[in-house]
Amino acid sequence: MFRRREPVPFAFLAEADRFRSDVTPPPRERASAGQIAGRWLLGLTIVAGLVGSLVLGMPALSTDTSTPAQQSQASQGR
Repeated sequence: MFRRREPVPFAFLAEADRFRSDVTPPPRERASAGQIAGRWLLGLTIVAGLVGSLVLGMPALSTDTSTPAQQSQASQGR
């Protein structure tokens, strides 16, 4: 394989970690009242959906232990 004979200056890679820019980024835009209200409404909708699915799904997940098991008539007659 061909190798380069002249040294390659890799010092710029080490300096790149320490480089700090003196240019400050522009400030972030503040969210408007409508955007904040929309985020709250979306969050409340998601939470209400999760709670609703729990409320509707809990009866299906519970086992019915209040009624005793019925026996067949053949076993009662003997």
